[in-house]
Amino acid sequence: MNPPEIHHSKVISHVFFTGSAKQGTPGPPIGLVDIGESEIAYLFRVSLPGIHKNLNKIKCEIQREGRVCIQGVVPEIAIPSDSGCLYRMQVQQLCPPGPFSITFNLPGQVDPRLFSPKFRPDGIFEVVVVKLGVRVPASS
Repeated sequence: MNPPEIHHSKVISHVFFTGSAKQGTPGPPIGLVDIGESEIAYLFRVSLPGIHKNLNKIKCEIQREGRVCIQGVVPEIAIPSDSGCLYRMQVQQLCPPGPFSITFNLPGQVDPRLFSPKFRPDGIFEVVVVKLGVRVPASS
């Protein structure tokens, strides 16, 4: 049995936007960062579309001075069809496959031992990290 054939296309797509979709850029960009702050911690969210929690190794390193480095790999995706062919996506507006790193600074120092990461199903990597020198209230 022969392996399924992969078809490459040279299609130029035309995409039109209306309403709120027209205000943004096409495709979900990788690496957009939102940062929030409370009295005891920082919360940051990073957009990682196309990255799956269990399929891709995501490494998040947080340093005491508040520097955050997230590393991983955007997978190459092949989509099977009913005819048995595999179609490799022609990435035009999404982040191309391959390794990536995203580095940014939080507004202040943190305790890198006290952080809680969560990878949401919508492709958002969300982390809460406690500020340095803050006493965390005990849970009841």
